[in-house]
Amino acid sequence: MLKVGLTGGIGSGKSTVAKIFQTLGIPVFDADAVAKSIMHSNTHVKTAVINAFGETAYQDGQLNRKYIANIVFQDPFQLEILNSIVHPATMQAAEDWFQQQNAPYVIKEAALLFEAGSAAGLDLIIGVTAPQHVRIHRVMQRDDVGRQEVLTRMGRQIEDTIKMRLCDAVLVNDGIQAILPQVLSLHETLLKQSTDDRPNT
Repeated sequence: MLKVGLTGGIGSGKSTVAKIFQTLGIPVFDADAVAKSIMHSNTHVKTAVINAFGETAYQDGQLNRKYIANIVFQDPFQLEILNSIVHPATMQAAEDWFQQQNAPYVIKEAALLFEAGSAAGLDLIIGVTAPQHVRIHRVMQRDDVGRQEVLTRMGRQIEDTIKMRLCDAVLVNDGIQAILPQVLSLHETLLKQSTDDRPNT
């Protein structure tokens, strides 16, 4: 079974690509969603977050996302602290999930695949890219935030052209080139590669 990473900068549309793979029957581990779940359900993580950011980090037992975001998106050091708490637990959850899968290949979707050091152990990595102005527009509409806030978030990630160079395959999701044919072609390639990589019996 191939372990495939799927990443892309904020607003690139990697979640859209992940949903296409899921429609094709490929299991997808959404690292960002799992990380959020862990921050709610993992007692050790919750305690560490409160110790680092104060009791206000949670309200009525729920993560105070706005409070945390206001801190970490303005201060790279605070973001590193948060990531050091959440990423190890998320990476372990991914490993546990991999062990439960039985498919030709599986996908781990994560925005910070390289930044978090969670690309290790993956057989190949898919990058999703789009021009910066397209990404900014998407995030502004999606999250109802201003341009400067989007640029600040982008500044916390590896620059897109560098990130794409680190990937084994790149899908262009610019709204001009159709994304579905790109995904279908890559799907066929991965199915073939997973078959070729099976040991002879």
